[in-house]
Amino acid sequence: MTLPLYSRPVAARVAIIDYGMGNIWSVQNALVEVGAVSEVIQHPDQLKGFDKIILPGVGAFGDAMRLLRQDGMDQALGEKVRQGVPTLGVCLGMQLMCKSSTEGGLNQGLGWIDADVVALEPAPGIKLPHMGWNAVTFTRDIPFIHGIPSGTDFYFVHSFHVVCHQASDVLGTCQHGQTFTAMFARDNLFAAQCHPEKSQRGGLQLVKNFVEMP
Repeated sequence: MTLPLYSRPVAARVAIIDYGMGNIWSVQNALVEVGAVSEVIQHPDQLKGFDKIILPGVGAFGDAMRLLRQDGMDQALGEKVRQGVPTLGVCLGMQLMCKSSTEGGLNQGLGWIDADVVALEPAPGIKLPHMGWNAVTFTRDIPFIHGIPSGTDFYFVHSFHVVCHQASDVLGTCQHGQTFTAMFARDNLFAAQCHPEKSQRGGLQLVKNFVEMP
């Protein structure tokens, strides 16, 4: 029997950033599933020697930024990004990469990408938060989404979304009462508003692609 692509072992050391608000163990289980070696990192001085970084997150933007700043993790991660280390933001982690968010008032983000975070707009027949499976339409083809057809369903749980100010940064879009950015990618930055670790084969392929990229 031919094994699915995502189950083939890959060679990479991945740091999972634990700042107290992430879906850490599901992310680590997904990395185990695709054959990657990972470690949960809680302090900036533990970041040395990793090939890739994943910034997960579940919760409020302002609280997350406060936790990242309190021990200098925000600065340490920024330095790794400037050094070119491939970094993946998941759900709230995607939003934290942006310049700001209006969640709970105006909060400044990590500012790695020219984008801001705003609330999803209410619409007739649309439930908020956006929760459940929904199709992602890809706007371009890069190794991060190799082997995943446009229109693949991913699992979402969110009330806010990213607005990219550079259209070229948008990698995938989704519809939930409005069109919003479901994924972005620029240089060594990658992000998904959905939860790849909960999105079955398509999500695991996305994780595998990330850890295999040079």
